[in-house]
Amino acid sequence: MTGSNNIVRVPQLAWWGDIETELRFPKNWEVTVCQMHGYQAPRLNPEGFRKAFAHPIGCKPIRDLAKGKKNVVILFDDMSRPTKAAEIVPFILEELAVAGVAEDKIQFICAPGTHGPLTAYDFAKKLGEDIIARFNVYNHNIYENCTYIGTTSRGTPVSLNSEFVNADFKIGIGALLPHINVGFSGGGKIVLPGIASIETIAYNHGPVRNHAKETGIDSNTGLGRNENNAQLLDIEEACKMSGLDVKIDAVINVRRDTAALFVGEPIAQYYEGIQLARKHYFSPTIDGPDVVVANCNAKVNETVIGTAVAESLLPDSGGTIVMITNNPGGEVCHYLRRRFGNHVAGRLWKAPALSPKVKKFILMMPYRNKASIDWFAPPESITWAKDWDEVLAILKVDHPRGAKAAVIPDATIQFFDVVTTSPYVGKDAAAAEKTLAY
Repeated sequence: MTGSNNIVRVPQLAWWGDIETELRFPKNWEVTVCQMHGYQAPRLNPEGFRKAFAHPIGCKPIRDLAKGKKNVVILFDDMSRPTKAAEIVPFILEELAVAGVAEDKIQFICAPGTHGPLTAYDFAKKLGEDIIARFNVYNHNIYENCTYIGTTSRGTPVSLNSEFVNADFKIGIGALLPHINVGFSGGGKIVLPGIASIETIAYNHGPVRNHAKETGIDSNTGLGRNENNAQLLDIEEACKMSGLDVKIDAVINVRRDTAALFVGEPIAQYYEGIQLARKHYFSPTIDGPDVVVANCNAKVNETVIGTAVAESLLPDSGGTIVMITNNPGGEVCHYLRRRFGNHVAGRLWKAPALSPKVKKFILMMPYRNKASIDWFAPPESITWAKDWDEVLAILKVDHPRGAKAAVIPDATIQFFDVVTTSPYVGKDAAAAEKTLAY
């Protein structure tokens, strides 16, 4: 799709107003918008939500499973995920009410993995003000109050949130999205890393993944690559050990609306759901763009993901990437993979590196935050810009006779049938990984 009159509208300010903004290109530029297939998928209506809950995958409906339960925990993902849990929660509560579960027996726990905790303000955005007024809503703590439940076959010692472990009915809310390490997020990730201890997460993200790379056994990894993936298989094993009863995963459109919903046994519904997700988030591209403009929105506080996707679209001869991250909150706190001072960092942090194909890296960051770049680009490689006018001025100087540009409306949730690079491998980034084509 080519932008009309070279004006492209992209979504911005997820969780902060959800607006659209215009990117205007010179008339002599060839501009192609690389939209994912599910870009304009309609929002699911109430009947669609109820149908998903009435016909779960691989298990009975919640209203049947929850009968007689006295301690219900509902997990939900954090602000680094675009899931509009507030659209989903009322239907869960409706099911629990039919099962006879009293509201004071239900609690919500955010499952952020190694991400920082949420505030009450965040909880209200994620769940709705009514929910945080009626129910206890908590953050998981990766450093305290975790209970050991066993070790996976790959050696991961599994310690999980103690409130969750002691509950007699367990539900998770998340989203199916392309993921650079496990192919697609969703499913058991709400448990590991979601509510696991730091030691559990570090082992899954480190030794399990490294052993697979060293041996070549179950070493498949990258956007859309979930098959024969050691890290994912380890997560699924931990999820089964956890006793998570029901998982609910959304597939979203570019506005972050729930376009499809999968409810059921955590692993079964995951594999059913990613059959749609593969097609929904897959995006066509163009050959040989001079400039790749990657707007980051749905997972805007993980611009690192979009950087890898933008790099992958450049030809071998190289070009410019423009990363757009319009986010007052900055990059997500990540206790494993980010820095916490000039001389200290999380145990899996590595100095970021760009693909040699990136001749210029322009970062449009209206809320400039120097520390936020610590995991997606070397500081000396960045040309900073506050708004699109500044970006355009730089591009005009570099391409006075016009250029061929690819615009990715949301590089944090799209994937392509081209080479992608994991944003987490630091100086090993040159070892690119090829995604599957669907």
